Amino acid sequence: MDLVFKIAWRNIHRHKGKSIVIGIILFLGALVMTFGNGVISGMEKGLERNIVQGFTGDIVIISDKQESDNVLFTLMGKAIEPIHNFIRIKKALKTQGYIEKFLPAGRNMAMILNEEGGAPGFAFLIGVDYDQYKEIFPHNMIPVEGRLLKKDERGALVPTGARKQFYDYTGLWFIPVGETFNEENFRKETKEEIGGEDLTIKDTIVFLGYNEKNTTMDIRLDIKGIVKFKALDTIFGHFNIVDIESYRECQGYFPAALKTVTIPEEKKKFLEMKNENIDKLFTEGSLFSQGIGDEIEEVIKISPREWMQGEKKGDIEAGAYNVIFVRLREGVSLPEGLKKLNAMLKGEHLGVRAVSWKKAFGLIGSMATIIKGALFGFVMLLFVVAIIIIVNTLTMAALERTSEIGMMRAIGARKSFIGHMFLGETAILSFVFGGVGIILGIVAIRIVPLLHITSSNDMVQLLFGGDTFFPVLSFPGVIVTIFQLLLVTLIAVVYPMKVARGITPLEAIVRD
Repeated sequence: MDLVFKIAWRNIHRHKGKSIVIGIILFLGALVMTFGNGVISGMEKGLERNIVQGFTGDIVIISDKQESDNVLFTLMGKAIEPIHNFIRIKKALKTQGYIEKFLPAGRNMAMILNEEGGAPGFAFLIGVDYDQYKEIFPHNMIPVEGRLLKKDERGALVPTGARKQFYDYTGLWFIPVGETFNEENFRKETKEEIGGEDLTIKDTIVFLGYNEKNTTMDIRLDIKGIVKFKALDTIFGHFNIVDIESYRECQGYFPAALKTVTIPEEKKKFLEMKNENIDKLFTEGSLFSQGIGDEIEEVIKISPREWMQGEKKGDIEAGAYNVIFVRLREGVSLPEGLKKLNAMLKGEHLGVRAVSWKKAFGLIGSMATIIKGALFGFVMLLFVVAIIIIVNTLTMAALERTSEIGMMRAIGARKSFIGHMFLGETAILSFVFGGVGIILGIVAIRIVPLLHITSSNDMVQLLFGGDTFFPVLSFPGVIVTIFQLLLVTLIAVVYPMKVARGITPLEAIVRD
């Protein structure tokens, strides 16, 4: 074996030109493969960190009646089926050891009414108990103006991206209650100077539920804060966060306060009366004459909005939701968690099913997979190109060395020795040039994050896995790159080895 490598090393020096060409190809291939694998790994980790840990969780539970798995970026006005039995679902989820946390939420569309008489706007609404929201998605947004929601507070958090959209549609500029107009933020977000016309500024926003399945209501909410998501803000910034009871009121769902009212026995008698007994209400000695009528009339006069703002609060979890975001425990894979969770939900007959975050995100989740596949395809294409160039170069080198190889065969060198010699030459070039390429690729991966390369483009952010380009290459990733380089070397040398092994002493004499 030592003799093989000595001869291989001598041949590399004797044929420096072709050796350098092959080495450069191996160097560039190793460099791009290393960096490409780092980009893919960084994208996966970035998406997991920013989407799974910052917005959706690993799994989203939706109603069995929901036709499409895409429940986050749906078509305008396409309502998400409600979930009415969260309390039962909650009990079941708490018994699953592979689930770390979960959060029920409302998710639907709403119109932004323009009280100045102009065109309305449209918004994605997410209704949550904000205290629970902070537990599962801590520190995923920061207030640019105003503040975040407090415990049991009614109000809205409007992202900067949504505010810009509302301004484009309605001409209204929204600011938090109690805040003054920030001219710098206005210019930065709209890229406009304040002209001669007066700018209409609002610190409250009117949402009208946009749902073809329910009778919706318009609600006026104080804007508590203008916020920015720490990552993927151009994607997440479409979603406005409101308290769950305001969301239910807007979408025409019964709020929890109304669903959990205990009806006294005397009122039950009134509600259970048959039609023929209704007339008795207006006769002497009727229920009204017993003082119950006044109470019933008082209850009837109370609107859902007044009820929720009063002191009579029900169990907030008794109301309707549309989705439940689920975080898996560390070490539990997404396919494994989905399989276990769906089996449990089906076995308990809860009327819901679980889908991955990628399916719940619809086109956005699919684009992430497509981009990852495109990156992997680019690396594979690089493999093919490198193999073809190396095969051609090595084959030409073998044919040009026909006399040398034929002479070696004439003095007793076996075909296997010739093959090992070619394999040794390629292995040395791959080790030296490819190794340098891998090392420089790792150095580039370490340096790039320090440059803080950012983008506001949605698709580029998916490629980055966040707002900032942050490629990552772990030790297993380095091993994969070394394996890929080894695979390229072995495939590329097969045909040239076959050509070299086929050269006979006679062919050497004829060529001379």
